[in-house]
Amino acid sequence: MVFKQLVTAALLTIAAALAAPALATAEPVRIVGFGDSLMAGYGLGPGEGFPEKLEAALRARGHDVVITNAGVSGDTTSGGLSRLDWSVPEGTQLVILELGANDMLRGLSPDITEKNLDAMIARLKLRGIGVLLAGMRAAPNLGADYQAAFDGIYPRLAEKYGIPLYPFFLDGVAADPQLLLEDGMHPSAAGVERMVERALPTVEKVIAVN
Repeated sequence: MVFKQLVTAALLTIAAALAAPALATAEPVRIVGFGDSLMAGYGLGPGEGFPEKLEAALRARGHDVVITNAGVSGDTTSGGLSRLDWSVPEGTQLVILELGANDMLRGLSPDITEKNLDAMIARLKLRGIGVLLAGMRAAPNLGADYQAAFDGIYPRLAEKYGIPLYPFFLDGVAADPQLLLEDGMHPSAAGVERMVERALPTVEKVIAVN
Protein backbone atom coordinates (compact mmCIF):
# COMPACT_ATOMS: atom_id res chain seq x y z
CA MET A 1 0.00 0.00 0.00
CA VAL A 2 2.79 2.40 0.91
CA PHE A 3 4.58 1.56 -2.35
CA LYS A 4 1.45 2.31 -4.41
CA GLN A 5 1.03 5.63 -2.62
CA LEU A 6 4.64 6.57 -3.36
CA VAL A 7 4.24 5.67 -7.04
CA THR A 8 1.02 7.68 -7.31
CA ALA A 9 2.65 10.69 -5.67
CA ALA A 10 5.62 10.43 -8.02
CA LEU A 11 3.36 10.26 -11.08
CA LEU A 12 1.40 13.29 -9.91
CA THR A 13 4.65 15.21 -9.40
CA ILE A 14 5.84 14.33 -12.90
CA ALA A 15 2.49 15.31 -14.43
CA ALA A 16 2.58 18.66 -12.63
CA ALA A 17 6.14 19.27 -13.82
CA LEU A 18 5.16 18.52 -17.41
CA ALA A 19 2.12 20.79 -17.23
CA ALA A 20 3.99 23.72 -15.68
CA PRO A 21 5.93 24.74 -18.81
CA ALA A 22 2.73 24.75 -20.87
CA LEU A 23 1.09 27.06 -18.37
CA ALA A 24 4.14 29.29 -18.16
CA THR A 25 4.31 29.74 -21.92
CA ALA A 26 0.68 30.86 -22.29
CA GLU A 27 0.79 34.28 -23.92
CA PRO A 28 -1.78 37.03 -24.43
CA VAL A 29 -3.51 37.64 -27.75
CA ARG A 30 -1.45 40.34 -29.46
CA ILE A 31 -3.47 42.95 -31.33
CA VAL A 32 -2.41 46.04 -33.25
CA GLY A 33 -4.73 49.01 -33.71
CA PHE A 34 -3.55 50.32 -37.08
CA GLY A 35 -5.02 53.58 -38.27
CA ASP A 36 -5.01 57.36 -38.30
CA SER A 37 -5.76 60.03 -35.67
CA LEU A 38 -9.02 58.29 -34.73
CA MET A 39 -6.95 55.31 -33.63
CA ALA A 40 -3.97 57.31 -32.36
CA GLY A 41 -6.06 59.28 -29.85
CA TYR A 42 -5.61 62.77 -31.25
CA GLY A 43 -6.17 65.46 -28.61
CA LEU A 44 -6.49 62.95 -25.78
CA GLY A 45 -4.38 62.20 -22.75
CA PRO A 46 -2.20 59.14 -22.12
CA GLY A 47 -4.25 55.95 -22.00
CA GLU A 48 -7.37 57.58 -23.42
CA GLY A 49 -7.02 56.31 -27.00
CA PHE A 50 -9.16 53.59 -28.51
CA PRO A 51 -6.55 50.77 -28.33
CA GLU A 52 -5.77 51.45 -24.68
CA LYS A 53 -9.43 51.69 -23.68
CA LEU A 54 -10.31 48.59 -25.69
CA GLU A 55 -7.53 46.61 -24.02
CA ALA A 56 -8.78 47.66 -20.58
CA ALA A 57 -12.36 46.72 -21.48
CA LEU A 58 -11.36 43.31 -22.82
CA ARG A 59 -9.19 42.57 -19.80
CA ALA A 60 -12.05 43.54 -17.51
CA ARG A 61 -14.10 40.87 -19.28
CA GLY A 62 -11.44 38.22 -18.73
CA HIS A 63 -9.57 38.34 -22.04
CA ASP A 64 -5.78 38.17 -21.91
CA VAL A 65 -4.86 40.69 -24.60
CA VAL A 66 -2.20 43.26 -25.38
CA ILE A 67 -3.17 45.97 -27.86
CA THR A 68 -0.52 48.16 -29.45
CA ASN A 69 -1.49 51.61 -30.67
CA ALA A 70 -0.13 51.99 -34.21
CA GLY A 71 -2.23 55.00 -35.13
CA VAL A 72 -0.61 57.95 -36.89
CA SER A 73 -2.47 61.26 -37.09
CA GLY A 74 -3.01 62.45 -40.64
CA ASP A 75 -2.25 59.06 -42.15
CA THR A 76 -3.86 58.12 -45.45
CA THR A 77 -4.23 54.62 -46.83
CA SER A 78 -1.12 55.28 -48.93
CA GLY A 79 0.84 56.17 -45.80
CA GLY A 80 -0.52 53.14 -44.01
CA LEU A 81 0.49 50.83 -46.82
CA SER A 82 4.04 52.21 -46.81
CA ARG A 83 4.53 51.60 -43.06
CA LEU A 84 2.45 48.46 -42.62
CA ASP A 85 5.25 45.90 -42.53
CA TRP A 86 7.33 47.57 -39.81
CA SER A 87 4.34 48.80 -37.81
CA VAL A 88 2.88 45.32 -37.36
CA PRO A 89 5.52 43.13 -35.65
CA GLU A 90 5.90 39.39 -35.89
CA GLY A 91 3.74 37.61 -33.36
CA THR A 92 0.73 39.85 -34.01
CA GLN A 93 -2.45 37.78 -34.20
CA LEU A 94 -4.99 40.45 -35.12
CA VAL A 95 -4.93 43.88 -36.73
CA ILE A 96 -7.83 46.30 -36.35
CA LEU A 97 -7.45 48.14 -39.64
CA GLU A 98 -8.91 51.67 -39.54
CA LEU A 99 -7.91 53.91 -42.42
CA GLY A 100 -9.58 55.93 -45.14
CA ALA A 101 -10.98 58.96 -43.34
CA ASN A 102 -8.14 61.23 -44.47
CA ASP A 103 -8.43 59.97 -48.04
CA MET A 104 -12.07 60.98 -47.93
CA LEU A 105 -11.40 64.39 -46.37
CA ARG A 106 -8.85 65.10 -49.10
CA GLY A 107 -11.30 64.05 -51.77
CA LEU A 108 -9.05 61.29 -53.05
CA SER A 109 -10.52 58.80 -55.47
CA PRO A 110 -12.25 55.91 -53.68
CA ASP A 111 -10.49 53.63 -56.16
CA ILE A 112 -7.13 54.60 -54.62
CA THR A 113 -8.43 54.03 -51.11
CA GLU A 114 -9.79 50.62 -52.00
CA LYS A 115 -6.62 49.58 -53.79
CA ASN A 116 -4.46 50.49 -50.79
CA LEU A 117 -6.73 48.81 -48.25
CA ASP A 118 -6.89 45.74 -50.47
CA ALA A 119 -3.10 45.56 -50.57
CA MET A 120 -2.84 45.91 -46.79
CA ILE A 121 -5.35 43.14 -46.13
CA ALA A 122 -3.61 40.87 -48.63
CA ARG A 123 -0.23 41.44 -46.96
CA LEU A 124 -1.58 40.74 -43.49
CA LYS A 125 -3.35 37.57 -44.60
CA LEU A 126 -0.16 36.41 -46.31
CA ARG A 127 1.56 36.73 -42.93
CA GLY A 128 -1.21 34.72 -41.27
CA ILE A 129 -2.51 37.72 -39.32
CA GLY A 130 -6.23 38.15 -38.77
CA VAL A 131 -7.88 41.43 -39.80
CA LEU A 132 -10.89 43.25 -38.38
CA LEU A 133 -11.79 45.96 -40.87
CA ALA A 134 -13.16 49.15 -39.33
CA GLY A 135 -15.30 51.03 -41.81
CA MET A 136 -15.63 54.74 -42.42
CA ARG A 137 -18.34 56.79 -44.10
CA ALA A 138 -18.01 59.71 -46.47
CA ALA A 139 -19.19 63.18 -45.49
CA PRO A 140 -22.53 64.02 -47.17
CA ASN A 141 -21.16 67.28 -48.61
CA LEU A 142 -18.96 65.27 -50.99
CA GLY A 143 -22.01 64.28 -53.01
CA ALA A 144 -24.10 61.16 -53.41
CA ASP A 145 -21.86 59.56 -56.04
CA TYR A 146 -18.68 59.92 -53.98
CA GLN A 147 -20.51 58.79 -50.86
CA ALA A 148 -21.80 55.63 -52.52
CA ALA A 149 -18.40 54.79 -53.99
CA PHE A 150 -16.51 55.40 -50.74
CA ASP A 151 -18.98 53.75 -48.36
CA GLY A 152 -19.02 50.62 -50.50
CA ILE A 153 -15.29 50.01 -50.13
CA TYR A 154 -15.40 48.37 -46.72
CA PRO A 155 -18.20 45.82 -47.12
CA ARG A 156 -16.82 44.91 -50.53
CA LEU A 157 -13.34 44.18 -49.16
CA ALA A 158 -14.73 42.32 -46.15
CA GLU A 159 -16.67 40.06 -48.48
CA LYS A 160 -13.74 39.59 -50.87
CA TYR A 161 -11.37 38.42 -48.13
CA GLY A 162 -13.89 36.82 -45.80
CA ILE A 163 -12.89 39.05 -42.90
CA PRO A 164 -15.08 40.58 -40.17
CA LEU A 165 -16.30 44.13 -40.66
CA TYR A 166 -17.16 46.71 -38.05
CA PRO A 167 -19.22 48.94 -40.36
CA PHE A 168 -18.53 52.39 -38.90
CA PHE A 169 -15.66 53.14 -36.52
CA LEU A 170 -17.36 56.30 -35.20
CA ASP A 171 -20.70 54.60 -34.62
CA GLY A 172 -22.63 56.39 -31.89
CA VAL A 173 -20.16 59.27 -31.80
CA ALA A 174 -20.18 61.04 -35.18
CA ALA A 175 -22.22 64.26 -35.22
CA ASP A 176 -22.70 64.20 -31.44
CA PRO A 177 -20.97 67.35 -30.08
CA GLN A 178 -21.03 65.96 -26.53
CA LEU A 179 -18.76 63.10 -27.64
CA LEU A 180 -16.43 65.04 -29.93
CA LEU A 181 -13.58 67.48 -29.43
CA GLU A 182 -14.07 71.11 -30.39
CA ASP A 183 -13.00 70.37 -33.96
CA GLY A 184 -16.18 68.37 -34.38
CA MET A 185 -14.28 65.47 -35.96
CA HIS A 186 -12.28 63.62 -33.32
CA PRO A 187 -13.80 61.74 -30.38
CA SER A 188 -13.37 63.05 -26.87
CA ALA A 189 -12.45 60.70 -24.02
CA ALA A 190 -16.17 60.09 -23.51
CA GLY A 191 -16.51 59.49 -27.24
CA VAL A 192 -13.81 56.82 -27.14
CA GLU A 193 -15.63 55.14 -24.28
CA ARG A 194 -18.74 54.99 -26.48
CA MET A 195 -16.75 53.65 -29.43
CA VAL A 196 -15.26 50.89 -27.29
CA GLU A 197 -18.66 50.02 -25.87
CA ARG A 198 -20.12 49.69 -29.36
CA ALA A 199 -17.17 47.77 -30.85
CA LEU A 200 -16.58 45.41 -27.91
CA PRO A 201 -19.02 42.62 -28.91
CA THR A 202 -17.54 42.44 -32.41
CA VAL A 203 -13.98 42.38 -31.14
CA GLU A 204 -14.80 39.64 -28.63
CA LYS A 205 -16.23 37.46 -31.39
CA VAL A 206 -13.12 38.01 -33.53
CA ILE A 207 -10.55 37.20 -30.85
CA ALA A 208 -12.47 34.04 -29.98
CA VAL A 209 -11.49 32.57 -33.35
CA ASN A 210 -7.97 34.05 -33.61
